[in-house]
Formats: sequence, structure tokens, C-alpha cells
Amino acid sequence: MFSRNISAIKGVHRTIENVVSRDALKDGRILCCFSQRRQHAGRHRQVHCTPVNEAAFVKNLFMGRLIKEDVFPYPEISVEKFQEINELCAPIEKFFREDVPSKEIDLAAKIDDKTMQALKEMGLFGQQIPEEYGGLALSNVEYAKIQEYTSYDGAIAVTLAAHQAIGLKGILMAGTDEQKRKYLPKLATGEHVAAFCLTEPSSGSDAGSLRTRATLSPDGKHYLLNGSKIWISNGGIADVFTVFAREDVVDDKGEKKDKISAFIVERKFGGITSGKPEDKLGIRGSNTCEVHFENCPVPVENMIGEPGSGFKLALNILNNGRFSMGASGGGIIRTLIGEVVEHAVTRKQFDTKLKEFGMIKEKIGRMAISAYVMESTAFLTASMMDRPGEKDCSLEAAIVKIYSSEACWEHVSQALQILGGLGYMKDYPYERYLRDSRIMMIFEGTNEILRLFIALTGLQYAGNELKDALKKLKNPMSNPRFIFSSFIDRVKYRMGMKKDMKIFPGEGGIHPTFKEQTKKLEECVGTFYYVNESMLSKYKKDIINQQLVLKRIADISIDIYSMTAVLSRATRAKVNGIKNNDHDCLIATVFCNEAYDRVMENVRQLALSPDANGDSTIERISDEICENRAYVASHPLTKEF
Repeated sequence: MFSRNISAIKGVHRTIENVVSRDALKDGRILCCFSQRRQHAGRHRQVHCTPVNEAAFVKNLFMGRLIKEDVFPYPEISVEKFQEINELCAPIEKFFREDVPSKEIDLAAKIDDKTMQALKEMGLFGQQIPEEYGGLALSNVEYAKIQEYTSYDGAIAVTLAAHQAIGLKGILMAGTDEQKRKYLPKLATGEHVAAFCLTEPSSGSDAGSLRTRATLSPDGKHYLLNGSKIWISNGGIADVFTVFAREDVVDDKGEKKDKISAFIVERKFGGITSGKPEDKLGIRGSNTCEVHFENCPVPVENMIGEPGSGFKLALNILNNGRFSMGASGGGIIRTLIGEVVEHAVTRKQFDTKLKEFGMIKEKIGRMAISAYVMESTAFLTASMMDRPGEKDCSLEAAIVKIYSSEACWEHVSQALQILGGLGYMKDYPYERYLRDSRIMMIFEGTNEILRLFIALTGLQYAGNELKDALKKLKNPMSNPRFIFSSFIDRVKYRMGMKKDMKIFPGEGGIHPTFKEQTKKLEECVGTFYYVNESMLSKYKKDIINQQLVLKRIADISIDIYSMTAVLSRATRAKVNGIKNNDHDCLIATVFCNEAYDRVMENVRQLALSPDANGDSTIERISDEICENRAYVASHPLTKEF
């Protein structure tokens, strides 16, 4: 057994060196979602709850560590801050509930001038811009809170997010003081609207293949920008664009390299044309169009960051904006719960109110559970991002985006099912919610790409530490304590004896009410480490091509992070005696029990992959269909032989 353990970690070492490197990831065409990584040299750490400062919470899960201090206790705000946020949000909520003409916006496929002006006057175009530039200077938690209300109208939510979450974010994150002084004041008031120009006809998820080019003028004073961007939110109404383009960059060795840089581009520079607005399924009132650049002159001082640093900036912008989707999704589902319940308690079928039917109860209950998970993960992640320091929360944000977008789509559909024919009619807003919510699984990184991002980034982090373990295993006489501890951990795991993570009970830990759920969480975290090690050892450098394996690894991390956030929030509710805390406990118990079952099923499927669990068969079916470019199975009425 001990020799197998050494072989497994050797396999991990080879995999990390040969596969989960930057070059290998680039070859795999999924580098586009990866944020800037930090190398984590240092000592091997066992599976326990010791604080680790180098990485955020989810990365540590891949090494079987639950860093309690990251998630317990659930973040709180002062009474004064709570009142301040409520005062800020009250008029916004009232405006979106009572004054926004969402039906007319959807039919006209345009946000009317009156509504746009009201949004500007409320400061919603400058939510996270510092006060010195005229913004509201909101924290990530406060920003997420406002998204609960702006989500009432998907078109407006997208317009605002395209402006500040991505459109002007590059200036905030990497702009010079001069750039900030020049652009942020007008962007904060909404006098100028921003757009984010990354996607091209030849590069969607594979953003690294973009072709837009920036050529330095002979006098070195400006760049000439040429190329086309597609599906640009605010593309037809924006005054300021953050544009990503290739240029020739000379490196430290004097060699010329083709790299991506970021630029602040004003429409008034000239050479910019916008295509006609796209006719979309949902979020119809938001402006989406192509943007073309033809010899657009951009002053050299309008480059954001260093030459060639645009790719990292684009990824960091996208990675930092996804967390708010949980708040948006939670806001949508909470609103729908109110509408659905009103219908269920009044509508009768077979002389029985709908609320009495078991299948209706199940739908309403699951809507509430999913909304609770969205809120719990979104505000926990926002709080992590607000803390001092530079922990990379891109995995947490991606998890929030994946879970919230998929749950939102599912439960908006279930709400329509409860409402029946009423939900299907355009006289009511429910079908618009359905159309609007579908985009959430596509934009800001498709959920498929984000699952690969989560799995491979986590495996890379684990592999960096496992390389150090391999060095110690190669020289056992110099590291007897480590060798013995590693051997004992492996024996215990094989025997089903899970390592005590000491997160229950204890100061700042999970409430004793959730003793069973805590044990399940501990088991999930401990098992996850061995699963990751096993999969890397099994597939070695081919792990990057095993997308169904990576999908299950990502899904496990999604469930574990969600379990942790839910238990942390429910514990706070229980400890503080928050109103309806018993209801919180019911939700937390059901979700954690079901999440545990999903994790263990994914573990089982991973052990069977790819042949014994049907993965290879499903892929073969797809291959045969693609080869024939059609449905291959015979028609049930065919008589051909």
C-alpha cells in the first residue's frame, strides 16, 4: 500500500509538470478563464484545518483542507452598517418594483431615456467607483446587495453590470491615477457609458485566439486599432470601451513577442462603428451589438497596465465579477417565490388549494433551498473579497456563478409550472424571467468552461504541494515523521477511518444542531483530496482531456463550498437567535444531506470512469453522430436492413 502511495504521488508530479502547466493549458484551449496564478512553494501540509494564507478557501479544499477561519463565523455587519445599506437600497427596491416599465422595455428592446436617467441619478452607474471620483464606493457585499434589486429587470441588470463590473473595471484595477481622474468621474455619473470588448467572431471562450490588432504609429504617439468584436453589451451606446488587442511587445531579452494589451478607447477617437442591435431571446432591453475598429487612433497613454498584460487583466476582470450572480439569482427566486405562493394559496384544483399538493410543496421548498444557497455563497464570497490582502477568490466566484445560473434557470421554469397557463402568457412577467435568466449560464464564462477552470486550477494548486511531498518520499530517511504520517493517513482512508478535521464542535465552528451534517462535510473534504490524487495518478498527462472527469471534480467542489457556506450561515442564525432560524436549519439540513449524496455519487462515478460508468459509451454515441452529421439511430418505423 505504501508503495502504491509513492507511485500515486509520482504520477501527480509528472502530471503537474507535463500537463497542468501554463503551456499545456494553453494547448488545451481553455487558458482563457484562468486568472493570474501565484506559485506556492514551501512545505507539505496534511489534511487538517490549519490556516493557510497563500490561497483562498476552495483551492485548499483540493488538498483536503477546510480553512475554518475563511468561512466561520459567517460574515456579519454592524447594526449601523445594516441600516446604512437598507437606506441605500430602499429607494432602489421601490424604483424597480414600482417604476421600471419592464414589459415596455422588453417589447421595445430598449431601455427608455427616463429610466436610464433615473438609474444615473440614483448613482447606479458608479456603485464601486471611489467617492473621490464621484462614485458610491460600495464594498463587494454592498454591491451584491443592490444586485438583488436590479435583477428584477434583467436588461437593466446586464446594462449596469456591463458598464461597471467589466466595462470600467480595468481602469479601476490597473489604470493610472491620470486615467482614473480623466475617465471615472463621467463614468460614475453615467454621463459616459462603458463597454468591455473581448469576444470576437473567432474567439469566444478561447479568448487567447483574438485577432484585433494594435499597431504603433511611426511617431510612437498612438496605436491604430483594427478588428471586430461581437456580442458586446452596451456596444451601441457606450462612450468608452475597454478593448483587448494584439501587439508586438519586446521582452526583457529584446525579443519581439505577439501579446495582448488592453486599451481605453473613446468613441470620439473615430474609426469606430457599431452594428445593429442583436435581436435576443431575453434581456432584450440591453444593447448588444458588434463593434468594429478601423484605423482607430488610440493615444499610447491609454494603454491599461503594461504592454502585453491585457490577457491577465481581462481574466481578472471576469473572475472578480461573477460572484454577484448569486445575489441576482437569489433576488429573482425570492421574488418568484412570493408570486408563486400567492397563487398556490388561492388557486384551487379538485377542491384543494395548490399549496396542499405534495409536488407543489416540493417545488416551492426546492426554490427556497436554492435561493438560500445562492445567497449564502454569494455574500460569503463577497465578504472574502472585501477582506484585506490579495487572496484570489476566482474559484469561489466561479462556483457561485455556476450554481446560481443553473439553479435560477431550473426554478424559474418550475415557477412557471406552478403558475400553469398564467405563467406562459406575455401579459405577466414570468415568461420574461425565464427568457432573461437563460443567459446566465452563457455569459461571463460558460458554465462548461468554468467547470474546467475550477477543476484544473484546483488540481494545479494541489500538484504544486504534492511535488514537495514527492521529494520527501524520495528521501524517506530524512523525513521519517512525514513518511509515517502519510502512510497512516492512507491506511485510515482505505479502512474508511476519516481524519478528524476538528471543525465540530468548537469556538467559531458549526452549531451542534448540525452534528450529522458536519461529519458529512468532513468526510467530503477528506475524500476529495484522495480523489484528486487518484485521478491525477490514473490519467497522468491525459487528465486535461478528461472533461467528464474534470466536470465531476468541479461539481464536488461546488457542493462542498456550498455546504460550508450554508452551514456557516445557518450556524450564525442559530447562535444569534435570528428570526426564523429553525427554518434556516431545515434548509441547511436538507441541502447538506443531498449535497453529500451527490458528492459520494460523483466519487463513485470517478472510480468507475471512463468505461464502467458509461462515459466512454456516451462519447462514442456523440462521435458517431458527429461523423454522420445527423441522428444515426434508425427510425422506429423503418424496414431497411
